Amino acid sequence: MALRFEVLGRFNRARAAQLTLPHFVCQTPLFMPVGTQGTIKGLATDQLEEIGCQIILGNTYHLALRPTSELIDELGGLHKFMNWPRALLTDSGGFQMSPVDGKPMLLTPEESIQIQNRIGADIIMALDDVVKTTITGPRIEEAMYRTLRWIDRCIAAHKRPHDQNLFGIVQGGLDPVLRDICVRGLVDRNLPGYAIGGLAGGEDKDSFWRVVAQCTATLPEDKPRYVMGVGYPLDIVVCSALGADMYDCVYPTRTARFGTALVPEGVLKLKHRAMAEDTRPIDPTCACMVCKNYTRAYIHSLVTKDSKGSQLLSFHNLYYMMQLSRNLHSSIVQGKFPEFVCNFLQKMVKCVMV
Repeated sequence: MALRFEVLGRFNRARAAQLTLPHFVCQTPLFMPVGTQGTIKGLATDQLEEIGCQIILGNTYHLALRPTSELIDELGGLHKFMNWPRALLTDSGGFQMSPVDGKPMLLTPEESIQIQNRIGADIIMALDDVVKTTITGPRIEEAMYRTLRWIDRCIAAHKRPHDQNLFGIVQGGLDPVLRDICVRGLVDRNLPGYAIGGLAGGEDKDSFWRVVAQCTATLPEDKPRYVMGVGYPLDIVVCSALGADMYDCVYPTRTARFGTALVPEGVLKLKHRAMAEDTRPIDPTCACMVCKNYTRAYIHSLVTKDSKGSQLLSFHNLYYMMQLSRNLHSSIVQGKFPEFVCNFLQKMVKCVMV
């Protein structure tokens, strides 16, 4: 097992921990930006270090297509290839379409792990059978049992357990019985870490949070818990309160490309004409280089006609997510988690009420 997970503080189910990986020592809770092909659009790796990014997520399928896992391996692995000294996580490569020709590609558990072994990320994900949570009936049960069968094939195919950590993924839709079977089956395999998958796909928030609460209650206390595809700040705060540790999503950078900034009150739409003469920073309380150096009016002028605007907003939005992660960690360690949550929610609710 190539990781160490040490809980540094707790408040009820919330926990702050130190996650030691082969390439970096991380503090949880943490958010991972998505760099599909080994890059975050518009940002260099030194900027990501400046922001405080600890782990970048790469997509196995896209990397296998271009530049290919063989080339990445030949050039020393993805860390060296993209000049990233900190940790990396690769997803399994499932549930994707080729951006080159749209053709399907057969991806077996063995092939997924072989590709990820070549890429060399600190954390690699088992191939799972993903179905939307809004689907009901036998397909959900079929996917869950297939996911359990595939984890054994992934374990058998994994050739680098000494420096890569294989995480299993809990499936089962919104069915508590199926989720419980999957959790217990994965825990029996004694994996380095566990992910909760198949969420953020159209289900209501109550159902989403219920599944997270159920899974975190059964997953091991001494292993990291990763809720996949979650990027809304409110969801991250709630899931952290429920005992989750890791999150990823394209939301912060995708919303930046639409001219929207993340702020404590929710979002700020920089394309709105009201921003044209606003000389304030995006967020007066933010310490990022964008808020220190540029006005809303300036960024408004960029987002309407220049890619530089989306780059600045991507920097700010990812800084916001990293600061949220740092605040979650420190508030739990310092025993101030309830105050942090109340303050976070008050700002959000005040914005909605106005």
